[in-house]
Amino acid sequence: MTSFVFSPEKDCSTLMAFGLDSSTVPPSFSNSTPQAQDRAAGSMDNKKGPFKVLVTGAAGSLRSNFVDFLLGNGHTVIGLDNFQSGLSKNLHNIQDHLPELEGIDQIYNLACPASPVHYQKDPVSTLNTCFLGTRNLLELARSRNIRILHTSTSEVYGDLSVHPQLEHYWGNVNPFGPRACYDEGKRAAEALCYAYREQHDVDIRIARVFNTYGPRMGASDGRVVSNFIVSALAGEDLKITGDGKATRSSQYVTDCTQGLYALMQSDYSKGPVNIGNDREFTIQQLAELVIGLVSQMTDRFKASIAYLPPLVDDPTVRRPDITLAREVLCWGPVIRLEEGLRRTIEWHINERRSD
Repeated sequence: MTSFVFSPEKDCSTLMAFGLDSSTVPPSFSNSTPQAQDRAAGSMDNKKGPFKVLVTGAAGSLRSNFVDFLLGNGHTVIGLDNFQSGLSKNLHNIQDHLPELEGIDQIYNLACPASPVHYQKDPVSTLNTCFLGTRNLLELARSRNIRILHTSTSEVYGDLSVHPQLEHYWGNVNPFGPRACYDEGKRAAEALCYAYREQHDVDIRIARVFNTYGPRMGASDGRVVSNFIVSALAGEDLKITGDGKATRSSQYVTDCTQGLYALMQSDYSKGPVNIGNDREFTIQQLAELVIGLVSQMTDRFKASIAYLPPLVDDPTVRRPDITLAREVLCWGPVIRLEEGLRRTIEWHINERRSD
């Protein structure tokens, strides 16, 4: 395990590998259509699933949803997490706390804190996870001839001069600021993937994942959707940094899951692929929608909005061009923002009841 764990600077006692059982997981997410399942059931060197899959960062809020998806589709999952930001309660059906790491068919490199609250807390660890962790997994993939999917991020585009963002846009990132550990760390990891593909012929897929939200993004998550929902349910002001005119394009977690899975099974390995929702909205519109939905779903008085100074290096616009994903993966988001927010708010309501 120490040869490929994603935080090599940490004591191995803080890391945990675990095997998971698919026996009680539902067969698919609610937005998984027969067409999507057929699309994602492609062959890999003529070997069809189910596969034995290694997932790093498996205890994360959104990544654990992906683990559930894999289990529900009959795959065996080995999860790896140091619980720096992931939570053990996101995991279930663990069969073995120290499983054998032999016979792995696929690697999903999902490990890295994605919320500024978490990745700015320990920027050195964030950079090590991005670069050293990715290097270790690429070495594993190279030595055992395993296909690997690396999750990059829309943050590699930085504060944009091109809108919407296509994969061939090189980005505009500040390498000497509070977000640099994540933004530049992910850019370095992409460069490393390219080098391993060219020099060692490693079979690599790269997903540039845009803003994603959904169940298990709890009160401490620190990203805008969960922050707004938690505040609205508590009857507190929703805090907007800036004037609320900045835009985002958020995808529901099941859409993201389908995109990652489709990319892994596809033959496309020429470069990164944007995985996101191309419906753009302002932060102000998002706040107003959350306030309205929470009021409707709980009979609470509508919360108010408070405005704070803008954050350093926070992008002013964000919307992916997903033409490539539609063409090579036959994939696109299907969950509309309002429906995804309803599902996420419902999860938060149930969590508050169980506390």
